[in-house]
Amino acid sequence: MGDRPAVKLMPMDPRTELTARNFPTAEQEALAPPAPSRYEGPGSSYKLAFTDTEFLLREELRPVRMQLELLKPELIQQAHGITSTVVIFGSARILPPELAQARLDQARAQSDPQALKRAEVALDMSRYYGEAQRFAALVTERSREHDTPIIVATGGGPGIMEAGNRGAHEVGGKSIGLNIVLPHEQEPNPYITPELCFQFHYFALRKMHFLIRSIALVCFPGGFGTLDELFEVMTLQQTGKIRRRPILLFGQAFWERLIDFDHLVESGMISADDRQLFHYVETAEQAWDHLATHYGFTQDQPGVSSSAQAPTMGT
Repeated sequence: MGDRPAVKLMPMDPRTELTARNFPTAEQEALAPPAPSRYEGPGSSYKLAFTDTEFLLREELRPVRMQLELLKPELIQQAHGITSTVVIFGSARILPPELAQARLDQARAQSDPQALKRAEVALDMSRYYGEAQRFAALVTERSREHDTPIIVATGGGPGIMEAGNRGAHEVGGKSIGLNIVLPHEQEPNPYITPELCFQFHYFALRKMHFLIRSIALVCFPGGFGTLDELFEVMTLQQTGKIRRRPILLFGQAFWERLIDFDHLVESGMISADDRQLFHYVETAEQAWDHLATHYGFTQDQPGVSSSAQAPTMGT
């Protein structure tokens, strides 16, 4: 073969040869520095398919992108040993109490009646931020020694979502943020465990991940997004598409004014038994006590019954 020098190969331990890879990994090939080529540049197809962003974003590749959004959060949560979550839904617009108070003080100084009314309402609603924060801390602390610790999961944005991640963070726990790309919202809040902060393009897959590991859904006051998430879960449980799990609605007065469930029963739109799909709570302690009673665990009980574990890649 001419004057080409022979390549010297390092001897391999015979014991490792039995299990050594025969081919380089996709990661190795993707990260290898490319050799200069006449086929570089815009419009070139000379790229590995799985590193070619332009190719992956083609309309025809939507099923592949959907599969990736299903698999990425699933595999990462598996790697972290996460099997049980409590999902916290609620408005992105609810302010922390200290910020709501500051805005009220500012509105009073400006003597603007409309701004003052809005600020007073915002301060009243801010109590839910505090309850979400305390509830997330309770879940994190009281399940810390369980066989399957319960991890708080939120939509990853501001408001109630921030309160949930913040409560877990402040007691040294992990929490999940399932963020979504929106035109105006939303930057992930700063309290999510970084390796458990996910970004989604598809609403449907994001909502699926809310349910895959959930042992309960805790819903605070919110708008269209919160109602969408709440009613999808209730519909899936009502129709038997997913197993029953506690749905807790924080703030009975808010929910009863918003939704007339009695009217739905009286008009025959739902059955009386459907009222058992959810329960009202007012405080973080009430919410935790309901979960502890439902699943049969307490603060002093290290193990969690197997019924509290959500099946992997299923709802």
